[in-house]
Amino acid sequence: MNGFVRTLVVVLLSGPTLVAGQAVIESTFANKDAALQVDPALPFWSAARPVFMEKDSFGKPVPRYRTEVRSRWTRDNLYFLFICPYEPLHLKPEPNTRQETNQLWNWDVAEVFVDSDFTDIKQYMEFEVSPQGEWIDLDVNLRNPHHQDGWTWNSGFEAVARIDPQKHIWYAAMWIPQAAIDTRPPVPGNTLRLNLFRSQGPAEHLQEITWPPHEQDLSRSRKLWLA
Repeated sequence: MNGFVRTLVVVLLSGPTLVAGQAVIESTFANKDAALQVDPALPFWSAARPVFMEKDSFGKPVPRYRTEVRSRWTRDNLYFLFICPYEPLHLKPEPNTRQETNQLWNWDVAEVFVDSDFTDIKQYMEFEVSPQGEWIDLDVNLRNPHHQDGWTWNSGFEAVARIDPQKHIWYAAMWIPQAAIDTRPPVPGNTLRLNLFRSQGPAEHLQEITWPPHEQDLSRSRKLWLA
């Protein structure tokens, strides 16, 4: 959990055309929900349009950790797939994938930060998954001195993960219930704030990978386009 509140946007659209010049993540519509799987070759994920997390928190390229992200959406859920090249992983001993893992952000994770309120960037929901399939969801209010207590919130999201030691890639997939992040029905044209983050390695060699890279102006927006 990194207090990562800079704004992106998720846009729900029915057409395939993006606005030229905008930094966007495009999420493609699926007619029905699918079981969570991490194989990028599956038709569900093949229909997605990927983006890449390839810079650190200061905008410096990190080609060794260039992370592919794909997204789909349905009337009920928002999906993400992370494809994460890695070097030696920083993993929590004795992983528990049946229950939420508090402070999972101290280990290697992929994270989604999302909210529908553009007037208050200090409040958002956070979803994390580790290479071992551990998970946590948080309802964060940075004005609360104990905002880490937001981990007791339960969104109903689910996550799975797999490590491929031969390819040195770990994969993670998650679905987030639409009702947990927006009070509106998910229809083309809706917008959401969104950030993506990944941590790699122990503290002495910690590498952060972000999309978009950190900026000083926290009100600047980026887009995830749900087509």
